[in-house]
Amino acid sequence: MNQLADRGRPIPPRRRPRFRIWLLRHAQVALASLGRLARSPLSSLMTILVIGIALSLPTGLHLLLKNVQQLGGTWDGAASISLYLMQDVDQKEVGQLAERLRSMRGVDEIRVISRDQALNEFRQLSGFSGALEALEGNPLPAVLVVKPDADHSSPASAKALLNQLQALDRVEFGQLDLQWVRRFQAITEIARRAVLVLASLLAAAVLLIVVNTIRLEIQNRHAEIEVTKLIGGTDAFIRRPFLYLGIWYGLFGGIAAGLLVGLSLWLLKSPVARLSGLYNSDFGLTSMDLASLASLIAISVLLGLCGAWLAVARHLNDIEPS
Repeated sequence: MNQLADRGRPIPPRRRPRFRIWLLRHAQVALASLGRLARSPLSSLMTILVIGIALSLPTGLHLLLKNVQQLGGTWDGAASISLYLMQDVDQKEVGQLAERLRSMRGVDEIRVISRDQALNEFRQLSGFSGALEALEGNPLPAVLVVKPDADHSSPASAKALLNQLQALDRVEFGQLDLQWVRRFQAITEIARRAVLVLASLLAAAVLLIVVNTIRLEIQNRHAEIEVTKLIGGTDAFIRRPFLYLGIWYGLFGGIAAGLLVGLSLWLLKSPVARLSGLYNSDFGLTSMDLASLASLIAISVLLGLCGAWLAVARHLNDIEPS
């Protein structure tokens, strides 16, 4: 009976699991910090927007760079391999070889240039049409223009594919056009590093924004902190609400950055679609996926937490009860 009676009684606080108490206290402090943000909506919104704008700039540039890289892979200027066939290869053998290449791994597209097409193109572009009329036959071979797929568009993989294609029967020699690809990769590498530098500078700016905001909050609560220390409050207890304040700033700042980037890409989608349509392309801007958005918010929260920690570590020790 005593055991049944004990089961109906509330569990004393000392018998509750410590983790549950710890979690409850952190939840209370987190909600209290969120309430302080809500009680000063204008200043909180301005700080959140500044953080969002600072984080949206490198994020938007990174997404635009990814779109440019994807666009570069679809242009005709991408890596291409020209296979010059032997002179005695007839049109039927050219078609058979083209079908064989289409089934090979690493080949995305095949364009066949017959001997007559090559001669006509040379006659139109070279300006030597009169001299060509004096020739008894067509000296130009048939050509197969091979476009590698995305996995074989880099210089190293395209070179390996060239060596494989040159070993085929009835192929005289092959030529790999990588000059444009190397230039494009050099430009995108410069842009990528510029985005990294800008992201580092703006991340430091976000840290300074949070540090300054938390510093002002500590000064506003100077008397409250003194009283808390007088009654025996530990530094961890005093530090906790300010850390959660930095987390909230980071969380809402990251969400604001994601919204700004999404809005910017939405405004650009229609003009980009019209421009790509003029070039007979189906290219469209790629929006931010959930993984990228989660990474942005996580980085923003981490910056907010680090900024709050730096501000508390710097200014909390200066406050001592007199």
